[in-house]
Amino acid sequence: MISFENDYTTGAHPKILQRFIDSNFESLSGYGTDSYSKQARNKIKLACACPNADIYFLVGGTQTNTVIISSLLENYEGVITANTGHIQVHEAGAIERTGHKILTLPEQNGKILPEQLEQYLSSFYQDNNHEHMVFPGMVSISYPTEYGTLYSKKELEQLSQICHFYQIPLYLDGARLGYGLMSREADLTLPDIAQFCDVFYIGGTKVGALCGEAVVFSKNNTPKHFFTQIKRQGALLAKGRLLSLQFDTLFTDNLYYQISKHAIDMAEELKKCLKEKQYSFYLESPTNQQFIILENAEMERLKKQVRFSFWEKFDANHTIVRFATSWSTTKEEIEQLKEIL
Repeated sequence: MISFENDYTTGAHPKILQRFIDSNFESLSGYGTDSYSKQARNKIKLACACPNADIYFLVGGTQTNTVIISSLLENYEGVITANTGHIQVHEAGAIERTGHKILTLPEQNGKILPEQLEQYLSSFYQDNNHEHMVFPGMVSISYPTEYGTLYSKKELEQLSQICHFYQIPLYLDGARLGYGLMSREADLTLPDIAQFCDVFYIGGTKVGALCGEAVVFSKNNTPKHFFTQIKRQGALLAKGRLLSLQFDTLFTDNLYYQISKHAIDMAEELKKCLKEKQYSFYLESPTNQQFIILENAEMERLKKQVRFSFWEKFDANHTIVRFATSWSTTKEEIEQLKEIL
């Protein structure tokens, strides 16, 4: 059985595991006040070209989204996202649990388009009854999106300008950020994201770490008592070194970019394989997630030898499934898949 189920089925990059072993008996202070946390923050600031950024290490993606969104919103505000956005579809109501409504816009290949956002916000304030409604308090996007697609630099800049005009923050979920940045079609860099977004996070869980995400506030805009909010919502580790040591390793000698590029290279091999076997793609993804349409009987056949993810029903006889590569995908696994197909 080979797995293309997701990009976090394996453990951590060997260099991270080795760092854990080497530092295991060091006595360090907790909650992100240790020397490795300081080193990791400095390396991330350098990578973002944002020397004044505030950086925090949280345990996972859902906790990160929940803490950031609930900390930035007033109690009468909601968060705008695509109707396929992760916080809307696959986070079990974590945002709503904090008392904030998710305000959805129709997706275009997984994305919110700038003109859509402008129309939504202008219509809201033109409505004479808007004081009776949930105020749009921020915008949340993912890079890559849930369908592996990418925002262009122009699109991100336009979204940023719209958010700035309406005085609401733009938040970027970067669970798979490395795979987006290293896509062959990407025209965004980490400094670009730091420039255009008010807050974002650099995903570790899906990009080579055992767990953990690095939150970056790039505009001197960290919410009041954010550290307390992290702890209050269960996203803080006493052994903060566990998270920061991983990011210190990932941002040493460009490891984060190297392993992300490997996942993209493997995804391109996967796409070539699927196209050669004449499978139909649901859309063209330039990142590590590939979505194909399978006839249901074929899907059941493949399940016996390959692990992949159900995504959604296409029609009564076909299903959209996802194949994902990761930092640890091997060429041998791609060859095995060819033989099975």
